[in-house]
Amino acid sequence: MGLAADLAGLKVGDAYPVRVVGAINVSPESFYKSSIVTTREEIVAAALKMVKEGAEIIDVGAMSTAPYLQTEISVDEEKRRLASAIEVVKETVNIPISADTTRSIPAEAAIKAGADIINDVSGLKNDRRMAKLVADYGVSLIMVARDGMVGSEPPIQRVIKALMQSLCIADKAGILFDKIVVDPGIGFFRKTEYPWYVWDCNVIGNLQKLRVLGRPIHIGVSRKSFIGKILNQNSPERRLFGSLSAVAIAVFNGAHLVRTHDVKETIEVVRLAEYVRRSTSLENENFKL
Repeated sequence: MGLAADLAGLKVGDAYPVRVVGAINVSPESFYKSSIVTTREEIVAAALKMVKEGAEIIDVGAMSTAPYLQTEISVDEEKRRLASAIEVVKETVNIPISADTTRSIPAEAAIKAGADIINDVSGLKNDRRMAKLVADYGVSLIMVARDGMVGSEPPIQRVIKALMQSLCIADKAGILFDKIVVDPGIGFFRKTEYPWYVWDCNVIGNLQKLRVLGRPIHIGVSRKSFIGKILNQNSPERRLFGSLSAVAIAVFNGAHLVRTHDVKETIEVVRLAEYVRRSTSLENENFKL
């Protein structure tokens, strides 16, 4: 049986095209300075551009979550930034909106402002109220792997174990299974016995193994630091081609949703990579050759 989920009415999974999630970032502390938008006009322009280019979800973040940066802001400031930006996006476009936060107070404000999905990069582990909040409001969930431990297991097994823990938290809170997608947390595992950039590449190369969790796979690799390390590019502004390469590999290996800062370029890469993925099993497809 194929993997499937419903994210605020958008069907994702094996039977559907790979979905592209456009990332709107209203955090001035972000690692990728060129992605930052802060004024109403900039947010409107970014949202319209992403939808025109093919984004089917817009993900809004108000606090940088890069684990190697000291960028935490107050709960009140994150709440203000996130809710106000989501209100603008909601007024501007008619597609599902995701709120990128690990804290329940900003999350609730985001939902009230119009967010349909919570993207929690802590996998419901940062804030004990988050799981109940998601369940009570009935919103969808992007659940990102996080464990914060040091271990000796292969990277993909650590990721699977971390996501299984998060799925248990979600189940106990009453979050509907078919409203959840999982994400391996590229860039967030830093306490490992492997160099972090090797870890990230190993996980992308073994992405299909996440299917054991029974949930569609979401991934975010856009402009991330493993690309810069491997290609010797300190500036995220130079990492577009590396990002697109990582996206192609992730889609070929089973990703169902891809989060990106660069929607137009990513759409083209996604469509070709998913076509190659499907064409590897011609007996299961009705191709005209």
